[in-house]
Amino acid sequence: MSQIINGKEIGQKIREEVQTRVATLKTQGVTPGLAVILVGENPASKTYVANKQKSCEAIGMHSALIKLAEDVSQEALLAEIAKLNQDDAIHGILVQLPLPNHIDEDAVIGAITPAKDVDGFSPVSVGKMMLGQDTFLPCTPYGIMKLLAYSGIEVAGKHAVIVGRSHIVGKPMGQLLLNEDATVTYTHSKTVNLPYYTKQADIIIAAVGRPNFITAEHVKEGAVVIDVGINRNEQNKLCGDVDFKAVEGIASHITPVPGGVGPMTITMLLDNTVKAAENTVK
Repeated sequence: MSQIINGKEIGQKIREEVQTRVATLKTQGVTPGLAVILVGENPASKTYVANKQKSCEAIGMHSALIKLAEDVSQEALLAEIAKLNQDDAIHGILVQLPLPNHIDEDAVIGAITPAKDVDGFSPVSVGKMMLGQDTFLPCTPYGIMKLLAYSGIEVAGKHAVIVGRSHIVGKPMGQLLLNEDATVTYTHSKTVNLPYYTKQADIIIAAVGRPNFITAEHVKEGAVVIDVGINRNEQNKLCGDVDFKAVEGIASHITPVPGGVGPMTITMLLDNTVKAAENTVK
């Protein structure tokens, strides 16, 4: 049987380490602060934001929520970011995505000062990541690297196949694995004969956003399977991009949905925010 990678347990271990760093900063007169900007009333976004605030408070961080109307102008949103850029009590700034169609997400992300870009999405952060320089890493790929490390899975020399090419997960995921000496192949929903590529993988990262897209025919015996997907199936039940029942037993290690990658994303956001605060006292 496959070994289940428990993101809740690993995430909790990391949060305990982050909490210790928060306590150390407080002895130096610094309380790490995260500001989250929420535009509109998207229910999923509101849930994510509430979870982020709760997680901040649980480890002793300061959390600020800026709620803006759905029809807020781009100029007004950028003005809020400009104020937060100058606020010494705020070490990390996160704009909850997606944004309404009338707002240019790239412009908004680019307006966050790189020193507070704890989502790791700005062109400066992405460029540094590509060069292997110290920077804030995108939270979900960063969390996956931690899952692999805590599970004792060697990355160097392995063939990793990424299924998905988003700016948030797929593209940076491949780069982080490459930075750790993996051989990386990018694939996606339009790849012809996808199983040809995934069957060669020692590590599969499924981030395509389609329920149960990766099946037994895609996975070779003993591969590590990381499922980034969060979908609803026909029964409205939460599921990933991987057909868990079909793949469990073939894979050496596999992440469940829920309880796998999900808990790591907010954990690494906390880690990045504390790192930003630590950078101010060096």
